[in-house]
Amino acid sequence: RAAFGTARAFLNGLTAAIEYVTTPAVIVAGIAGYMKAVAPAAPEWVWWVAFYAIFVFINVKGAALTFNVSMGITALAAAVLIFFYASALLTGSFQWEHAFNIAPGPGGSTFLPLGWHGVFAALPYAVWFYLAIEQLPLSAEESYDAERDMPKALKWGIATLLCLSLATLVLNSGVGPGAQGVGSSNSPLEVGFRAVFPSRTTSVVLSLISLTGLIASFHSIIYAYGRLLYALSRSGYLPGYLGHVGRWRTPDTALIFGGVLGLGLCFLAARYAGSVGAALLNMAVFGALISYILVLVSFLRLRAERPHMRRPYRSPLGVAGAFAGIVLALICLAATFARSEERRVGKECRSRW
Repeated sequence: RAAFGTARAFLNGLTAAIEYVTTPAVIVAGIAGYMKAVAPAAPEWVWWVAFYAIFVFINVKGAALTFNVSMGITALAAAVLIFFYASALLTGSFQWEHAFNIAPGPGGSTFLPLGWHGVFAALPYAVWFYLAIEQLPLSAEESYDAERDMPKALKWGIATLLCLSLATLVLNSGVGPGAQGVGSSNSPLEVGFRAVFPSRTTSVVLSLISLTGLIASFHSIIYAYGRLLYALSRSGYLPGYLGHVGRWRTPDTALIFGGVLGLGLCFLAARYAGSVGAALLNMAVFGALISYILVLVSFLRLRAERPHMRRPYRSPLGVAGAFAGIVLALICLAATFARSEERRVGKECRSRW
């Protein structure tokens, strides 16, 4: 709003809202995929409703409970991943040839079986690894010293995410059925655990434990969309009732509204798109990339027109980093328009790339 005025600020808020409301819907579809491996008889929509109800309720009950649950689940999720890495390496389950077992297509190679076009088709899934890391500043009001804490927290968060995502991508693709099998699964970490621990009982238990990563993301992004919808409402961009604060001093109406909207997207995608996760993932990435572009353009505008504006934190990448980010976001945005078949193939190849 400071850079471009009300109208373009509304567009940025709207695209961010699309990202944050759609992302939990994608994640809950992934959770249902894991639960289906444990309880095949239960329909997926039961898990959608159950997980939304539980975690919206936790967020409505108060910020302290939300953060305590978030920290606990996130720590457990990281521990589960580290345990998986150690198990895959120490048991000898990880083999480099498994990570390169996708048969090359015309013009492809062992390293890039579908060539650079396969990389392009896989970009939305690569973006998905890091989607919504930028949500952290939405908790600025709960921070003791936002100007000092937020940059530090973002740096640590991004560094942690980069390490865990890279290790998961490589090690999970190199066990059991390899990249081919893991890439076509709706519960890839469960496939990895089953390959390392073939016992049925052990793999079921570990499959449930491996849900912690998805649950940590699901829980925290519910918090994020509640705060975002609340902020947009209080700024006059969305209806006033979404700015309501309940008895626990949380934006309860925004949290419930976003949950109902996310559930509706799951049912619509299941009805009309067939694959809930793939359809909604593309929507979430699309909204996020437009939001990123608008934020970076706003950064450039403020740097040029308001050079003396107070800046408690200065970007180490500056103008050059913003231009590079815009170019990368535009390339990824183009990749979200890949045809359905290309997206399917890109999903299968994402672990290879």
